[in-house]
Amino acid sequence: MDSLRCNVADLLHRPAARRLVVLSIDPEELGGVGQTRLVSDEPVSVKIAFEHVSDSIVVNGQAAAVYELTCSRCLEPIRHPVAAPVRELFEHDPIEGQTYKLEGDEIDLGGPIRDNILLQLPSAALCKDDCVGLCLVCGINRNTDTCSCDLTVMDPRWDALKDIKIE
Repeated sequence: MDSLRCNVADLLHRPAARRLVVLSIDPEELGGVGQTRLVSDEPVSVKIAFEHVSDSIVVNGQAAAVYELTCSRCLEPIRHPVAAPVRELFEHDPIEGQTYKLEGDEIDLGGPIRDNILLQLPSAALCKDDCVGLCLVCGINRNTDTCSCDLTVMDPRWDALKDIKIE
């Protein structure tokens, strides 16, 4: 992740100094979580501004990438773009879980970019809003095929509830 380390010495010595930065990052440098992966053939595009505020650096901008997931209903692979706002504070004495470490004259953008992109990803991805998923009996993808399975078969553990009469 050395390519995501930025020297900000020029900003730290000038109050209210700003610098715009445009980066194209290999997604492999950011990694992923669980089954979520950023697409390796699409670079992560980052457009941010560094600003010197007090003894800190404010990073403000946007990161855009393409991610791959598996549809949570039909298990087909899906690929979608994601845009994530990046607004973080780098300090010499960071607050755990709230700000990032300003290490001498350098900041490491890897963590904030990765964190903000992952926060924008869906927890249960769908290939399309009306995805009908897999057949519970035979397992075919009901988006592309049809079957004649009886989906009204009830779980026998619920049979005792049939006799309950509610007035």
